[in-house]
Amino acid sequence: MKTLLTLLLSSIIFINCSSRNEEVKENNTDFNLDWQFYLSQENKEFDAVLENQYKKVNLPHDWVVEQPFDSTLVNDAFSTGYLAGKGYGYYKKTFNVSADKNQETYILFDGVYNNSETFINGKKLGFHPYGYSPFYYNLTPYLNKKTKENMISVKVDHSRYADSRWYSGAGIYRNVKLITVNKLHIPIWGTLVTTPTITEENATVNLKISVQNNFSSDNNATLKTVIIDANNNQVAELESELNITKNSTKEITQNINITNPKLWDIENPHLYKAITSILKDNKTIQNYSTTFGVRTIHFDANTGFYLNGRNMKIKGVCLHHDGGLVGAAVPKGVWKRRLQILKDGGTNAIRVSHNPASKEFLELCDEMGFLVQDEFFDEWDNPKDKRFNQNESKSTDYITRGYGEHFQKWAKADLTTIMLSHRNHPSIFQWSIGNEIEWTYPRNAQATGFFDNMSWDGNYFWSEPPFSTAQIKKQLETLPKGKYDIGKTANKLSKWTKELDTTRPVTANLILPSASHLSGYTNALDVVGYSYRRILYDYGHKNYPDKPIMGTENLAQFHEWKAIMERPHIAGTFLWTGIDYMGEIRDPWPVRVQPSGMLNSAGFKKGSYHMMKTLWSDEPHIHIATQNIEKSLNKIDKNGNIVARNPEQWKQALWVWQDVNEHWNYRKEEMISVEIYSNCDEIELFLNDRSLGRKELSDFEDHIYKWGVPFTDGKLVAKGIKDGKEIISVINTARKATQIQLSSEEKNITANNYDVAHIILQLTDLEGNPVKTDNRKITFNIEGEAKLLGIDNGWKKNVEKFQSNSGTTYKGRTLLIIQAKNKKGSVKITATSKDLPSQTININIQ
Repeated sequence: MKTLLTLLLSSIIFINCSSRNEEVKENNTDFNLDWQFYLSQENKEFDAVLENQYKKVNLPHDWVVEQPFDSTLVNDAFSTGYLAGKGYGYYKKTFNVSADKNQETYILFDGVYNNSETFINGKKLGFHPYGYSPFYYNLTPYLNKKTKENMISVKVDHSRYADSRWYSGAGIYRNVKLITVNKLHIPIWGTLVTTPTITEENATVNLKISVQNNFSSDNNATLKTVIIDANNNQVAELESELNITKNSTKEITQNINITNPKLWDIENPHLYKAITSILKDNKTIQNYSTTFGVRTIHFDANTGFYLNGRNMKIKGVCLHHDGGLVGAAVPKGVWKRRLQILKDGGTNAIRVSHNPASKEFLELCDEMGFLVQDEFFDEWDNPKDKRFNQNESKSTDYITRGYGEHFQKWAKADLTTIMLSHRNHPSIFQWSIGNEIEWTYPRNAQATGFFDNMSWDGNYFWSEPPFSTAQIKKQLETLPKGKYDIGKTANKLSKWTKELDTTRPVTANLILPSASHLSGYTNALDVVGYSYRRILYDYGHKNYPDKPIMGTENLAQFHEWKAIMERPHIAGTFLWTGIDYMGEIRDPWPVRVQPSGMLNSAGFKKGSYHMMKTLWSDEPHIHIATQNIEKSLNKIDKNGNIVARNPEQWKQALWVWQDVNEHWNYRKEEMISVEIYSNCDEIELFLNDRSLGRKELSDFEDHIYKWGVPFTDGKLVAKGIKDGKEIISVINTARKATQIQLSSEEKNITANNYDVAHIILQLTDLEGNPVKTDNRKITFNIEGEAKLLGIDNGWKKNVEKFQSNSGTTYKGRTLLIIQAKNKKGSVKITATSKDLPSQTININIQ
């Protein structure tokens, strides 16, 4: 029987706005600037740290990325990227707050990694272990009433420096806010917006608004909500009377109609704003602003995914939370550049793996039109091995102890705060309760028949389970049970999730779906995510026809997408990964990243990016890749034609794209394999204006055009036709590097301590051709009111220190990122290299 999951949603970006009315004595203050920081290798009390040991920092701050790469960490911290993260971080900030007796002051942290203790004026406010969930404290009882000068202190314990399977960073690495409100107020994360009814003519906006009365007397007030559109035009208004008893919280429901609503969509992400005011005695005592979108989502077990009634495939990528050279403290502008490149390549969805995203990241997804799967946990009842997957016995040492040791006590509280703070983002369309949890429950792993004879390079990816469903069921019934049951835990997490939001489906990334369908795990899921199990798409649909299925962790290869396009019942995929990330290293030093990304750590495109763009975007696209025939996956057959060495190999390609180049520089008459990734129906290739033949995409089963070309200096031109339109791509033989070329998409940035500019350096020859076969040591000099964030050439083996003004290019290229300070002016960046003329670029700080 066909089951439909109809999920109607409108969501909000939670934004506390400062007063729009002079009557409101309320502050929502950026609390990121002018902190003091000290890193210790010993566990000390704050009063044991000398004043001269502190240095000034602004938040967000990640102390780990400031360190050099260290080869001595290959035995312990290769999982987190060879950067020395061990230590105890001490943060403190002196501040004044002007709050009268009718007001309260809170501090809100969007993320601290991890095991943090927070103090105000020496009084401990609390302990927070999870590095990815937001949290806040009420400072009011501890504020100094006379001097008004206060000290907030945060101690971060990252002595367990290998507690993650990827780069975590450490410190107060997300934003901090100081919030002052009236004792009668809408609390932090106090609104929920849904749209239960949407038509072309009308949308019903349902607001559930919590109001907290911390006065010792009952209160009467008016709750007024005004909705404005993206052009700041008022489109609706409603008032409700509020009667609330002393020292209590009350939920008020408001239903407001929007006429002719504009829907939030991946192509036109229209956002509305609800401004809710509390009025007391005709005076406004709080304005609370909530940004939201109007849209519907729907999963069907037979036909896949629908957004606003339109059937579409989810073209997603997985992303870890590091931003390359900036570590875990990622400026919004860094994420914006990375997301825009992915969007230009056809990506429409992001899985934030394997932990919840920052508020800023979700705001960007709202604004840019990305669907988001928000993932809660990588560990549940039992720990994961941090060095090598599936060797949990090695996770018993102190430095690898992670969130698993806190899960029993903290899981519900962390899941709750994550959802309360995130549940109103229109971008979020799925809640994921866990990632590849099954192997930490031995009974479930053994029941499949896989884990005693599994090869990561072979049978796991391409074979159905060795045991039948009946055998798996019997194994689950007879194998010894552990202390915890995966099905019970999954259903508990799903229940908690649905208590807070029923408008989105609950999902999880299943590494062993054949067992999870029978263990009770998938009973907790509305949409079942398969991890590297495209071979089971038909198996799952046949055996469990009522369950919507999609890929939630897959390979950035043509065969993965082909399998999805051939199956209407598969909603889409999240590829592993969108961008190279630090940690989870499987290769010897000095490889510092997991190189499965479509972009490298500097945000430069790789072959898999261009392949997926040809599959995910209707925009005509041609990318020319070359390689010496002996090093390529191709050969010249006895008839002189270029063919794949193994015609079946593309069907089982794994994480890393084949070794290809982006240049036309080889030895004379050397046979070169020319690969072209394109969505053009046909392409004609030219070398120095001589045609090398016209070929059609339909002739290549692996979706890759191929030519075998004896090398000659000059110009290689590909002319393609798509839908009757011509597109041309050109690469030239480059001569010796004689010039430095600097470019930046950000010509102007704001003097706000946050905005960034990305400066890309490319070596060129005299004619301006990019030189990709020569690398030079580059030194940057920065003059003006900007901070150097660092440099990175994106190479997986680059272990030069990020936070430096000098480094070596890779393929003739490197990336520099600067960040504005708080003064206007012009910043002059000069790049120098031995034997090359210097080059400058100017960025305006306004």
